[in-house]
Amino acid sequence: MSTAAPRVVTLKIDNKDCGAREDQSILDVARENGIEIPTLCFLDGLTGWGACRLCLVELKGSPKLLPACTTRVAEGMQVVTDSPRLKKYRQTILEMLFAERNHVCSVCVSNGHCELQAMAQKCGVDHVHMPYRYPKLEVDSSNDLFRLDHNRCILCTRCVRVCDEIEGAHTWDVKGRGIEAAVITDLNMPWGESQSCTACGKCVQVCPTGALSQKGTAVAEMHKRRQFLPYLTHMRRSHT
Repeated sequence: MSTAAPRVVTLKIDNKDCGAREDQSILDVARENGIEIPTLCFLDGLTGWGACRLCLVELKGSPKLLPACTTRVAEGMQVVTDSPRLKKYRQTILEMLFAERNHVCSVCVSNGHCELQAMAQKCGVDHVHMPYRYPKLEVDSSNDLFRLDHNRCILCTRCVRVCDEIEGAHTWDVKGRGIEAAVITDLNMPWGESQSCTACGKCVQVCPTGALSQKGTAVAEMHKRRQFLPYLTHMRRSHT
């Protein structure tokens, strides 16, 4: 039995008339129409998660700010993606990410190739107004090829989703809540002892910061390659 095609709706994004399928997110439609919305946790080829909250947008008639990556479009929507209010929210979110852990760009393998660093520059964050927590977090170097530095993790869960949705191993997960949350392998064992990890490196390639990196890389040497994601996602869908 065939299913009905998604209904086409019309909406406005930053006063631009847009047509979209009702199963699309605001972020999808904005990008199709050349409207940029900042993101860190979102990545083409993975399901939307809404963790970083940088893609928050204003919706006419709603007092709430909504995540563009997980909010579906609807007929007659009027969306604002850039305003003084949104700019302030995004700057605050980025400052909190920097203050929560230890992001020392000058000694990071992803310096100059880091999405958090680039997003801060784009959003005008040149200093942090809140006190740093300076937690003492471990670095897991037990894997033969890769390392995990919890000091640079922003809990975007890209590693969790790519391992589950693309690789099918589900090696990664998240333990704890709030400020105590952390990504873990298997049942919180050292990465090198994981029985499910295939050492494919996809988690390393999708990491937006220097939290996951390849051993042997020095400062500013860690380049991430994410081109495989759209292709693998397309191939996966074509076989379902």
